[in-house]
Amino acid sequence: MAKRKAVFELKFPNAAGIDIGSSSHFVAVPADRDDTPVREFPSFTVNLCGIADWLTACGIDTVAVESTGVYWIPLYELLESRGFTVYLVNARHVKNVPGRKSDVLDCQWLQQLMSYGLLTRAYRPTDDICALRAISRQREMLLSYQSRHVQHMQKALVQMNIQLGNVITDVVGDTGQKILRAIIAGERDGQVLARFRNSRIRASEDDIAKSLVGNWREEHLFALKQAMALYDAYAERLAECDQELGSMLARLGWYDADPGKPKRRSHAKNAPRVDVRTYLFRMCAVDLTRIDGIDTTTALKVVAEVGPDLSRFPTSKQFTSWLGLCPGTKITGGKRLSGKTKRTANRAARALKTAAASLLKSQSALGAYYRRMCARLDKSKAITAAAHKLARLIYAMLTKGSEYVDRGQDYFEERYRQRVLHHLKRRAESMGFKLEPVTVAENNFVHSVT
Repeated sequence: MAKRKAVFELKFPNAAGIDIGSSSHFVAVPADRDDTPVREFPSFTVNLCGIADWLTACGIDTVAVESTGVYWIPLYELLESRGFTVYLVNARHVKNVPGRKSDVLDCQWLQQLMSYGLLTRAYRPTDDICALRAISRQREMLLSYQSRHVQHMQKALVQMNIQLGNVITDVVGDTGQKILRAIIAGERDGQVLARFRNSRIRASEDDIAKSLVGNWREEHLFALKQAMALYDAYAERLAECDQELGSMLARLGWYDADPGKPKRRSHAKNAPRVDVRTYLFRMCAVDLTRIDGIDTTTALKVVAEVGPDLSRFPTSKQFTSWLGLCPGTKITGGKRLSGKTKRTANRAARALKTAAASLLKSQSALGAYYRRMCARLDKSKAITAAAHKLARLIYAMLTKGSEYVDRGQDYFEERYRQRVLHHLKRRAESMGFKLEPVTVAENNFVHSVT
């Protein structure tokens, strides 16, 4: 009787699997490499070095590591520095297996899957981009903490019935900060406080003075003072973060060139206080802010998350799939059940969605595309579709080095009109009719069916 041919072949015979934990890691090697093929190692640095030494003694060259929280980072960096090929795998891809609940079975299962090449490697940029990403995320965290204390200021003002937030847009803007600091210093006269009004504020001094009449209770003034002090403390930490970010971006600049004049003069309120646009141009050799909706903050978030080198993604489809912006393919029995995009916590995708939402009033081709999507789909799907287009443009610019040229809203509308006419002609022909243009008095062209 002929033997049945094996379906799978060993692709990585020298592979190991590691189940990551907070206090210890379980490591599995092939059964013929050691008398104890599964071992537990504590998570101390000296034990991590012991893992690398044991894997070397067992002749291991490829390691599959499960991405559990942030516990995998020290071991990943150590193994990579020791010359191992480390595969960071998604825990969701290997968890839904019945009967494999323990750490010992998990690491053995990872080792078996890695041996047959059934695990895909997660994307992780180079070390210098990882460092830039860490500082960028730290800055984003500081901004979120600072915004909480702005809410505390607003709460204290409302409790005193100081309606300053109803007459000026930003209570921590130039006018708002001067008024709040004067209140903390002891000033209570609304007319005096209203004199800090900036010329760009639409509300009059009388309206501002009326909003500053309230009940000056000591406990709420104390809370306001504390919130302002914490706001200033985070502002100092943000300044340090911006300085570190600027020095890192300067070291990463490979091209000594000037990007020229910016397309827009507006400056985002929470943008870093360094010339991010010039630094990013010297990193990428292209100006991503030329794309409508992409400002310096969004461009920095995208580059910090993925880096300027996108060679890991052969096509734009794979890049947008990694971002979680492409349509889903839930198909069974030849029937498409859903095209919903997958849920993702990708920070670059979130930044692109925020940029896409800002295209609502843009008089550009991208703005016209987003408004067209809003007319066809609900808002969340339209934002995802516009973010998908932004991601494809960024991929084309970073991989091909081409500049983005906006052809305007009229160009997009004309192309849309031509597509509609093309489909109408084909449908009319299929029904035995023919479309013919008719000139009207306004010299516009319409079509009649004959």
